[in-house]
Amino acid sequence: MSNPSPLPSYIAGASPNPQANRAPWYKNIAPTYAGIFLWFVFWQDAVNAPNQGGLLSCGIGWALLSLVIAALVCYFLFYVVPGMLGMRTGLPLYIIGTSLFGAQGGFILPGFLMGVLQFGWLSVNVYFSSLALALVIPLPPEVIMVGWGVLAAFVGLKGIQYVAKVATYLPLIPLAVLLILLAKTAGGIGSFDAQAFIAMTAKAAPKAPTALGSFGVLAAMLTFVVGFFATAGAAGVDIASNGRNKADVSMGGIVGVALAIIVTAGISILIVAGTYGSPDLCADAVKAAAGKDGLILQTPNLIPVLMGKSAGVIMFLLAIAAFPPACFSAFIAANSFKTTLPGVNPFISVGIGTAVAILLAVTGLAGKAIIVFVIIGATFGPILGAMLVEYLFNGGKWSGPRAGFNPAGWISWLLGAIVGVMPILNIYPVPAAPVAAFIVGAVVYAVLAKMGMQSAIIPLPAALADTTK
Repeated sequence: MSNPSPLPSYIAGASPNPQANRAPWYKNIAPTYAGIFLWFVFWQDAVNAPNQGGLLSCGIGWALLSLVIAALVCYFLFYVVPGMLGMRTGLPLYIIGTSLFGAQGGFILPGFLMGVLQFGWLSVNVYFSSLALALVIPLPPEVIMVGWGVLAAFVGLKGIQYVAKVATYLPLIPLAVLLILLAKTAGGIGSFDAQAFIAMTAKAAPKAPTALGSFGVLAAMLTFVVGFFATAGAAGVDIASNGRNKADVSMGGIVGVALAIIVTAGISILIVAGTYGSPDLCADAVKAAAGKDGLILQTPNLIPVLMGKSAGVIMFLLAIAAFPPACFSAFIAANSFKTTLPGVNPFISVGIGTAVAILLAVTGLAGKAIIVFVIIGATFGPILGAMLVEYLFNGGKWSGPRAGFNPAGWISWLLGAIVGVMPILNIYPVPAAPVAAFIVGAVVYAVLAKMGMQSAIIPLPAALADTTK
C-alpha cells in the first residue's frame, strides 16, 4: 500500500517510558516475574497429570530435566523478544502489537484479548484461593469466591498502588512454604521409585490413562509451564520497558523467568516425590486419598498430610499471598479496556468480566487449570511466534505500526490458535499445544511476510520515531 492510513490517535499520543524512570533488573523485571511463579496455582500442578504416575512416571530426573527445558523455552522463545522490544521502545504491548495486527487491528489483538484473558486468570485465582480460605473461614467456598472476586476487582481498579507495596513481601510466603514442605519430605526423595509409583496410582485410579513415556512427560510439562507463561511473556513488553538496557532484560528474565520456574516447580516435584518415597508419608497420603479417584498429586493438597493441624493456617497464608495477583489481573484488564473501549466506564467493563470470572469459579470450570493454560497458550502462542519473526526480519528492531488490519498477523494468529485448541476440542491430541501454536504462528507469519501479505508501515511522528531505530 503506497498511501497508508493516518496514524490513529492512541498511537500518535503514546509516550515512551523515559530512561529516567527505569531501574535495574532486580528492582522490577525479576521480582515481577518471580512473584508470578511463586503463586501456588503455578507450582501446584508440577506433577499433576491424569495419567498413571503423573509427570513422575519416568522418574525424578526426567521430570526435572523436562522442567528445565520448559523454562528455557519460556525464556528464549516467549520472553526475550517482547522484553527487548519493550526495553528498546519504552512502549506498551498494545502499541508494539500494531506491527503484527495493524493500527486498527491492534485495538482488538493483543489489546482487547489481553484484557479478556485476565478474567480467565482471575477465575483460576478466585477458585483455588477460595478453596484454601474455606479451610479456615467457616463459609461455603462459593460465598468466599464471590467476595474474593469482587474485592480483587475493586482493589485492582482503585487501589493497585497499595497492593503493589504489600506484594513486595507477600511472595515470600509461598517460598517459605515450599522450603518447609521440602524439609519435611527430603528424606523420601532418594527412595522414590517411579515404577512403584505408577503401580500405586494405577491401583488408586484403575481407569486412569496409562503412564506417559519420556516424550509424553516433556510435552505435558511444556503444556503446563508454557501455557501458564504465555500471557506473562507477552506482558514482557510492558514489564521490560522499565529496564535500562539489554543486560537488564537478560538478567531479569534469567532470574525472574527461567530460574523462578525451575526453583518453584522443581521444589514442588521433589515434595511429591519425597512424600511417596517415604513409607510413613506415603501411607498417610494414600489414607488421605481414600475414597477419591486417584492419589493426591497437587502439592498444596498434600499440606494437610505433611503439616497436620497447622495445614489450615498455611493454606490461609497461601491464599492471602495470592491476592495481589488477582488484583493485578483486574488492573491489567482495566488498562486494556480503557484503551480499547475508551467510551465505556471501566467499572462496567471490569465488572462484567469479574462476574464471568466468578461464575467460572463457582461452577468449578476454573478448577481445570491445565485446560485454562492450554487455551491461553493457544491464543497468545501464535502472537509471540509472529512477533519473533517480525523482530528478526526487521533486524532486531520494532518495525512500527502497520496500516489497518495486517493480513499476515491475523492469518498466522488464527491458524496457530486453531492448532493450539485442538486438544481441548478433542479434534487432535497436539502435543505441547502452546508451543505448537507458537511454531505455527511463526512459520505462517514468515511465509506470508515473504509473500508480501503485510500492510504498509505508517510513518511515526518525531516523538516516536526513535522507537524504531
